[in-house]
Amino acid sequence: MKIEETKTPKILRYFTLSLFFSIPFILFFTFQTTPNKSTRPISYPKIEGIRIRPGYPTYDSYLQRQLNKTQNPKLREIWITRDWNRKINVFTKFFSELKELGLINNASRALCIGARVGQEVEALRRVGVTDSIGIDLVPYPPLVIKGDFHKQPFNDKMFDFEFSNVFDHALYPEMFVKEIERTLKPGGVCVLHVAVSRRSDKYSANDLDGVEPVVRLFIGSDLVRVRKVDGFGLDTEVVFRKKGGR
Repeated sequence: MKIEETKTPKILRYFTLSLFFSIPFILFFTFQTTPNKSTRPISYPKIEGIRIRPGYPTYDSYLQRQLNKTQNPKLREIWITRDWNRKINVFTKFFSELKELGLINNASRALCIGARVGQEVEALRRVGVTDSIGIDLVPYPPLVIKGDFHKQPFNDKMFDFEFSNVFDHALYPEMFVKEIERTLKPGGVCVLHVAVSRRSDKYSANDLDGVEPVVRLFIGSDLVRVRKVDGFGLDTEVVFRKKGGR
């Protein structure tokens, strides 16, 4: 009886010590096999003619950088007061011209990518394109819903028209374009406003050497036109039509 009483504590001690030394290895292999995608080190894409700005150790750090602008209370106050009507008027002019060219119409289902507080969405609705919505990291109902343009929260082939003036904020330009082509209907139109002749703002994630690098990314679309514009620091409008329509 005494012998059994002395053996049991020894077994428990060995088991406890074994478990204690095993825990670090268990935790190590658990985190190694199931990493958090948003905290993985970023691999910067190499695209000829598009320079990706460094300084983002993880995707989370990139998102936070963008949120620093979008959630800035002073900027948001300016966007919904002083800038509200001014930007709507400019966007209304742009979209009215696209309507005259037959690139959009009142029956178009439209998406604005990186729409902030939705001035471009409101402009589309004012020119008659009432089925319009925007996406941004921070929603602004009812004009803008939450969404990451690197992975749009929509099914395939949903929109007739997509507009964006935030291409320069894309950390992964190729993914940005693939999502546009995925969610556009065949024959659908995409309009981008980009900065070519001037440097974009401090929150931008990439810089362009010209229009050609953007055109090469749209492998599933045809180039419709390129023209100079004055669009809030962006100087070039590029229009594409997704192949397969008409």
